[in-house]
Amino acid sequence: MKILITGATGLIGNELVELLLQNNHTVHYLSTSPNKIKTATNYYGFYWNPAEGKIDENCLEGVDTIVHLAGASISKRWTNSYKQELIESRILSANLLFNLLKKSQHQVQHFISASGTAIYPDSNTAVYDETSTQKDDSFLGNVVIKWEESANQFQLLNIKVTKMRTGVVFSAKGGALLEMIKPIKMYVGSGFGSGKQMQSWIHLTDLANLYYWVIQNQIEGIINAVAPNAISNQDLTKTIAHQLKRPLLLPNVPQFVMKLILGDMHILLFNDKKIIPQRALSLGFHFQFDTAQKALQTEIK
Repeated sequence: MKILITGATGLIGNELVELLLQNNHTVHYLSTSPNKIKTATNYYGFYWNPAEGKIDENCLEGVDTIVHLAGASISKRWTNSYKQELIESRILSANLLFNLLKKSQHQVQHFISASGTAIYPDSNTAVYDETSTQKDDSFLGNVVIKWEESANQFQLLNIKVTKMRTGVVFSAKGGALLEMIKPIKMYVGSGFGSGKQMQSWIHLTDLANLYYWVIQNQIEGIINAVAPNAISNQDLTKTIAHQLKRPLLLPNVPQFVMKLILGDMHILLFNDKKIIPQRALSLGFHFQFDTAQKALQTEIK
């Protein structure tokens, strides 16, 4: 197969590209940096600039599937201008791909978009699967709603659409886990708020395998890209501390303190969502890392 990937040099993109190349697939990727575009065996780069509406149309040549991972990181302070970037980086890039497909002869059959679990409302009682229709009305919830709407438009071109609602990604290569580890390693780690809030997560290896499984089986619709067992913030903090062999000496940090430090972005630490990957499990996907303990043992040495 030939797969076009946006965001191919990010944490998830890198892992997926490596997996696809190992299995003898051809990868086309899009980059906003012309000087960083390179070509290797079965790996071809093409220029695009979503903000300016520019894209190398050759990127579609022979492509069966598009995996859309591009989007500004949510792990930066949410100023008003950055909030706009969070939205535009996802919407403008999807629109550019849609308009290119609309005017081109192509053989794309499947559009797979990253998405987020922020679309589900906070709840200390609900368990969300892919049939859940409740939507969160927070800023980040609305970002995900718009993100998924931009993916849905590809159905107008008779292309299958999949939306991968992804939890916190556990990896020693980057992302949120490294930020969780830092204070605990320095003996200043603690839980947040009550510590009871549930956090849905997935190991990077499982996430790449899940994308590959969706590509291979042309599965469409919503996929909760999370491990089967969510974990509370307190238990996650304790598990990381145990792996690092560090004590937890400080009391939990109150929510108002983190709001003063992080602004609106503090809600990432206090989200309370128990999400299950019902479709993946029902359709036969196997998680190598089904518990946080198992995942963290491989990532924290």
